[in-house]
Amino acid sequence: MPGALADLLVVAVKLARIAAWVERRGGVVWAHGRGQPKGMSRVREPKLMGKSFVIPKRLLWDAWLKVKENGGAAGADGVSIEQFEGDLSGNLYRLWNRMVSGSYFPGAVRAVEIPKKGKKGGIRVLGIPNVVDRVAQAAAAAALGSSVEPVFHEDSYGYRPGRSPVDAVRVCRERCFRKDWVVDLDIRAFFDSVPWELMLKAVAHHTDQKWIVLYVERWLKAPMRRPDGTLIPRVKGTPQGSPISPCLANLFLHYGLDAWMVREYPTVQFERFADDAVIHCVSESQARLVRDAVARRLVEVGLELHPDKTRIVYCKDSNRRGDYEEISFTFCGYTFRPRKAYNQRTGEVFTSFWGFHLTGVALGGAPRALHAASVEARRTAAVSGWRGVQPAGLGIEDQLAVAHRLVGDGELEDAVEDQAAATRAAAVEAELELVEVSSEVRLINRALVSAKQPSLGKRRDGVDARQQLGGVPPGCAL
Repeated sequence: MPGALADLLVVAVKLARIAAWVERRGGVVWAHGRGQPKGMSRVREPKLMGKSFVIPKRLLWDAWLKVKENGGAAGADGVSIEQFEGDLSGNLYRLWNRMVSGSYFPGAVRAVEIPKKGKKGGIRVLGIPNVVDRVAQAAAAAALGSSVEPVFHEDSYGYRPGRSPVDAVRVCRERCFRKDWVVDLDIRAFFDSVPWELMLKAVAHHTDQKWIVLYVERWLKAPMRRPDGTLIPRVKGTPQGSPISPCLANLFLHYGLDAWMVREYPTVQFERFADDAVIHCVSESQARLVRDAVARRLVEVGLELHPDKTRIVYCKDSNRRGDYEEISFTFCGYTFRPRKAYNQRTGEVFTSFWGFHLTGVALGGAPRALHAASVEARRTAAVSGWRGVQPAGLGIEDQLAVAHRLVGDGELEDAVEDQAAATRAAAVEAELELVEVSSEVRLINRALVSAKQPSLGKRRDGVDARQQLGGVPPGCAL
């Protein structure tokens, strides 16, 4: 009771001070036996009492927008993006509340088996986290990415802002012209083999936010749920398909390969897209030396080169006529190999080392099917990919346009030839349409010009002056 009476006295004094304008309304009441409350209002700032981490709510909101934009199927809990959005405010707040307090634990990852492309086939297992876990991972990837992005090597192209597979292929093609040999690297089951200890060590090195390290570890250790419902415990690797995996893969391979290459072989150039890499060498002996050194390096960090898919390739063309068994490789879906090319200016037919996509599209050429939303887009695609072909040696895009016209060469695979035929048919159709529309435009322009010349008028036989100019055939009205 004495404490309660003291509290009432304090409140009474406060009200009197407010009435006398000595103290403004909204001040803090110092009650008996109670100290000043710590933290700030939950409405003003997400920094509450008892919370272990500081995670801005805006970070989770931006992560949700990215997850929604990417779409995707439901995870192991069966909650789709639409269902999650049904109670968006509540779901995001519960996720944020658990993450800032350290009580967030991800659910199991749904395992989805998809067939591998290629002659040998096989099965690739993708991991689909729950929608709520995808939001949390996207938030961590954004926070971690801002720290690691400036550190990554300039020849790392996988899943980085402002970079694409086409950029990697374009640089690869340029370097294949200058270097005669290529080491086509293939890391065996990279996403299933990454050691957690080294991964977490790299993450902790690049961030001082403990919640990122904590939750990355929990995401790595989350079990996989098979279609039959059984749970598979995991001891290494990161699920291929989760929002955090690309950032983790780039970070691990930056130290596992990129930085090591710069340190050990500073003059050897390479391109890497996630776990797919190409190394350019000046001689076969250098290629073998680099390949063996890279193999030893990957073993040191817990990885392994695929013995059958890792190959040394000779970049054969008209100027490099050596006879070697391996003369082709595939990088980011583009197959590089000797192909016939044509110099329109000199009429010379020669062999060049081109890169074609598996769908039959040359880098920089017209798309596989000209299904643009508007006629203007189709005309642009047709003109850029099929007209104004320049001789080889002028530039990358011009040379690729030359190769694209030869898509139907008999040496290409049957599937590629079929796709090329469809592309040519669509392009011819677009060009015919362009010619037809251009004719209509010329007729209209001539009519407008003649309409501005009253001196022409009409002939005595009643033929319109525009018909005298040849703009409109007799009997046809505009």
